[in-house]
Amino acid sequence: MRLVDKKVLTVVDDEFEDLELLYPHYRMQEEGAVCHIAGKEAKKYIGKYGVPVQAHYRFEDINIEEYDAILIPGGWAPDKLRRYEEVLKMVKYMDEQKRVIGQICHAGWVLISANILKGKNVTSTPGIKDDMQNAGAIWHDKEVVADGHIISSRRPPDLPAYGKLLADTIVHLSK
Repeated sequence: MRLVDKKVLTVVDDEFEDLELLYPHYRMQEEGAVCHIAGKEAKKYIGKYGVPVQAHYRFEDINIEEYDAILIPGGWAPDKLRRYEEVLKMVKYMDEQKRVIGQICHAGWVLISANILKGKNVTSTPGIKDDMQNAGAIWHDKEVVADGHIISSRRPPDLPAYGKLLADTIVHLSK
């Protein structure tokens, strides 16, 4: 229970990649973190494969200063999430404060729109490799990449390494 007294926020919209939201969410809970899910509205969102997730908070209800990490799942949700100014402000705040930002698969789009990737080492689904590089990132084809507080991963088969490194980084940066 390494993450007792830590708070982790996951942002959501419809068509999130089901495993990329649920696996890290539950993994952080297993480590003792308090985990919240927020969306544009406090409602049920449906993943790409039909898994429902309840957002108990709206983006505007979140005080991001209370959180140790923000997680952004992949799927098609990131293309929607990057259009919400509230989400971009949260990601920028976490970047400025050097708090953990977890992104997997297409979630790199949100970090691109937040304009925080210049010179950062990252990975993502190969489908957005060019987008990541055009935003100034240094892209690697690895299961998980850490650049300080930014933890990135490619796709569902990489989730075990991603979940472990997220928890390790939250512990390390919270000391």
